Amino acid sequence: MREDFLHYVWQHQYFDKAALRTTAGEEIQVLRPGQRNADAGPDFLNARLRLGEVEWNGAVEIHLRASDWQRHNHQVDAKYDQVVLHVVLTADADVRRTNGSLIPALALAERLAPALLGRYEALVAAPPAATLPCAPLLSQVPMLVRTMMTERALLERVERKADTVAALHERLGHDWEATTYHALMAAFGFQKNSEPLGRLAKAVPLPVLRRHRHDQRQLEALLFGQAGMLVENAETATDDYIRDLRQEHEFLRHKYELGPAALAAHEWNYLRLRPANFPAVRLGQLVGLLHRRPALFDALLTASSVAALSEFFGGAPAPNYWRAHFRPGRPGKVPTLGKSSIELLIINVVVPLRVAYARHAGQPALVESSITLLTELPAEHNQYTDLYQELGFEHRTAADSQGLLALRQGYCEPRRCLHCAIGGRLVGGATNRVPGR
Repeated sequence: MREDFLHYVWQHQYFDKAALRTTAGEEIQVLRPGQRNADAGPDFLNARLRLGEVEWNGAVEIHLRASDWQRHNHQVDAKYDQVVLHVVLTADADVRRTNGSLIPALALAERLAPALLGRYEALVAAPPAATLPCAPLLSQVPMLVRTMMTERALLERVERKADTVAALHERLGHDWEATTYHALMAAFGFQKNSEPLGRLAKAVPLPVLRRHRHDQRQLEALLFGQAGMLVENAETATDDYIRDLRQEHEFLRHKYELGPAALAAHEWNYLRLRPANFPAVRLGQLVGLLHRRPALFDALLTASSVAALSEFFGGAPAPNYWRAHFRPGRPGKVPTLGKSSIELLIINVVVPLRVAYARHAGQPALVESSITLLTELPAEHNQYTDLYQELGFEHRTAADSQGLLALRQGYCEPRRCLHCAIGGRLVGGATNRVPGR
């Protein structure tokens, strides 16, 4: 048994409360079990209990064995002095606060219904390799519960991404345009090259680029030069265009005291990438965007539909050279920014950016409209989303697939089943009642 099972039992009061007493024989009334604590300190805060004739407001700490209190060194941690009840499976020791006062204990081993334990054990019995521990039991869970949990996981995922944007906004001096620039630069790496493109954004500040946004050639020189892609080698030795950009980069680098190239050729990833995803191709598309879309943040914030956002990204093509070269000096027909790439940018940049701004500006309606964009996009397909779809989860839009990915990463993979409404339904049972409640 894991400790989170006892957390679940206490939170929902799934135990026999008839003649409830502490291990010392004092009568217990649970008036309010408290709220789960996500930070350091006791497991439940703001609990309200009656012990004997006295009503207490304080914290509840939960352990499998009472002696875990000492093992975790709570007896020397003042944060645990607020604990008014120690809830355990087995009371194998007395525990005290830092001042030596005894903390009342409630032992639950004899108060858990066998059916509740059986459902919990059936859930956790799944082998470690199982992607979804609850897969064999899902037929017992109504579709409404699955849908609600997927929607909850989606909102949590969007909030986490918005938190990342908000932290970036903080680091950049509360400049939303700069935040958009950095977020787009990293996102155009599409995982494989996100890190080096993020570093390139730091190496070429937006104020420098703004001064040259009307001159596409100078934008190319700044970004490709600092990316380390304008070096002379066997492929570029006879390429006049690259030589011209190299000279322009040298001039601009000295003008703005940028130093040498921020990245070297070996820092860009090409392994298992289609040529259309090569870093030079993506960087060329970014140049087109920076040149033709001078107000990035405002455009992404005010776009009212996926169609408008698709035009924003798709209507700013790369410079001619980078539509005909996969790498400097290596010619080839390069496709424009594709539909699937634009959809990923909307999912990973536009929606989190808008939600972060909406929270900052106090605009809840913008949060809702931003998440609605995900319902206008087709569902993503990979081995994980397809598995959930095979198990009967709804999977029609990007909102569904993002929710399913969040469900896997936040609940199924780390086995946080008792934090999930689906796992809670399976363990608690359809009636969610146990004897004595």
